Amino acid sequence: MKTILIAMVAAGALAGGVVQAQDSTKKCMGCHDMEKKKVGPSFKDAAAKNKGNKDAAGALVAKMKDGKGHPKVAGSDDELKAAVDAALSAK
Repeated sequence: MKTILIAMVAAGALAGGVVQAQDSTKKCMGCHDMEKKKVGPSFKDAAAKNKGNKDAAGALVAKMKDGKGHPKVAGSDDELKAAVDAALSAK
């Protein structure tokens, strides 16, 4: 139940106008999962790895914009930051 709730919150945050609305949520969840590794790390693992790193969101947004270390994602800095913040808040 907790996993479903976390996934709904993250998907809601991502789909709420962030990174091309629903399409991006599907794209993110195509490679990432809340709790298990797929093509990319789980949001839970990414959050744990970057816990306490105040520069993590900015670095991840840069990777998403540049397509270096992560497939290139279209969206404004604010949209990408919101998506990354939602992913890094996973517990």
